[in-house]
Amino acid sequence: MINKISSGSVELDYFIGGGYEAEVLTTIFGPAGSGKTNLCLLAMANFSSKKKIVYIDTEGSFSLERFKQITPDYKDFMSRIIFFKPTNFEEQKKIFLDLKKVIDDVGLIVFDSVAMLYRLEIGRNNDVYNVNKDLSVQLSYLSEIARKKKIPVLITNQVYADFENKNKVKMVGGDILKYSSKCLIELQNGEGFKRVILRKHRSLPDGKELFFKIINIGIEKFNPQ
Repeated sequence: MINKISSGSVELDYFIGGGYEAEVLTTIFGPAGSGKTNLCLLAMANFSSKKKIVYIDTEGSFSLERFKQITPDYKDFMSRIIFFKPTNFEEQKKIFLDLKKVIDDVGLIVFDSVAMLYRLEIGRNNDVYNVNKDLSVQLSYLSEIARKKKIPVLITNQVYADFENKNKVKMVGGDILKYSSKCLIELQNGEGFKRVILRKHRSLPDGKELFFKIINIGIEKFNPQ
């Protein structure tokens, strides 16, 4: 039996086979405003364990006001969330050393987002090979934590245009994220709704779609006409 945690949405749980899997990395990727952070906050607000939650915030995406809308128990959750807020790639690398000190009491890790400081470092540093190597090491460490501690790791990621196919987008980090993640969930912006596409899963077919709208208390299923 594979351990899972609820996404916070009955429809989304059904869509991904019962919730986010423990022991693996799940990457949620999409353009700005597509709901990536909202899905992370929703999962955190419905995390039933009393263990701590690690939130790595590279973009300043966490909003206490939004979290209050999603859960009336925000004070209890806030007392159990361990925040890391790196401002550059070097600080991001050091976080994984600090994680060793707290990981025994952690039940969920959220990395929002993996792309921000990585992209800045690529832009600043011409040594793309070693920057990619550093990112691979970070993701390998998260995979090891997920497997050994049997906890889920949620990662958000940005996208960029595919110049060969204008109708497609690519994940930042490309194959590094694809190989590290056992579940890939793409979000797209629609007219008044969001589209979820399952791009990779260990037991479900690729290409499944779900539509939702973001509401005050989380998300709700949407049926486009």
